[in-house]
Amino acid sequence: MSSILVTGAAGFIGSHLCEALLAEGHSVTGLDAYIPYYPRTIKERNLTNLTTHPNFRLLELDLRRDDLAPAVEGQEVLFHLAAMPGLMKSWSDFALYSTCNIEATQRLLEAVRSTGLAQFIHVSTSSVYGREATGPETTELSPFSPYGLTKLAAENLCRAYEANFGLPITILRYFSVYGPRQRPDMAYTILIRNLLRGEAFTLFGDGEQTRSNTYVSDCVRATMLAMKHRDQALGEVFNIGGGEIISLNAVIALLEELTGNQAVIERKEARPGDQKHTAADITKARERLGYAPRMPVRQGLENQVSWVRSVLDSMN
Repeated sequence: MSSILVTGAAGFIGSHLCEALLAEGHSVTGLDAYIPYYPRTIKERNLTNLTTHPNFRLLELDLRRDDLAPAVEGQEVLFHLAAMPGLMKSWSDFALYSTCNIEATQRLLEAVRSTGLAQFIHVSTSSVYGREATGPETTELSPFSPYGLTKLAAENLCRAYEANFGLPITILRYFSVYGPRQRPDMAYTILIRNLLRGEAFTLFGDGEQTRSNTYVSDCVRATMLAMKHRDQALGEVFNIGGGEIISLNAVIALLEELTGNQAVIERKEARPGDQKHTAADITKARERLGYAPRMPVRQGLENQVSWVRSVLDSMN
């Protein structure tokens, strides 16, 4: 079993990943920082199953300014999930995205480059491809938003440390992850919450934008496969996506059926930076890592509806 560091451990995907690693017997150090854009109460709820586990410790550190040496010392594998997510805020607060996604990654790479780390697994995004993300990993990278630009810059930093210092890098590009604990600012959580409350949902664009949705447990399994098949993963980049492509209009209709409520839609123009179509080509992840998504979209959304409902009930 390994000693593993997970940055962004209190986040949506990070908390699920920590639970899965602990279930396999690993010793996990979670690193996270609490910033105003992500309410502390939400992160604390994400950590409910972790904080009492004997093989888990949480370090509240900011990658941008704190001493990282105590966190990285003795770690064998590092999963770097911490980042400032979301497209829209990246237009108005580029400095925040620049420091969280670029500078923080550089400081982390610098902290581990002489530690003998066996693998640095860097989590990136389909947004590095740009408006359309439908091809293999060799597709031209043309970010369509400041967020995508900062994530591509972080990838390039990883490559620079790999080339100059021999750091063992693996890059994973996630495609539209959903499921329980999804961030409160993400479209599916907003849509489900508004359906359950009878509130209007703002639909940007015509609703025909499509996504290769990845259920969180599939995403976590793929991420762990990158560690288990390290010999196939070092120096590589992999698309991590789901098996079904679905439009937002189809998701709305499906969620209306699952909640028993009709959506109240307020239509607005498409937002700058929004991707039009994503369809993860996971051929490489399937062949090299043995990854195959398992969760059907309908069941995944049903699980997310149950989770949002339980959160709303707990607030009443």
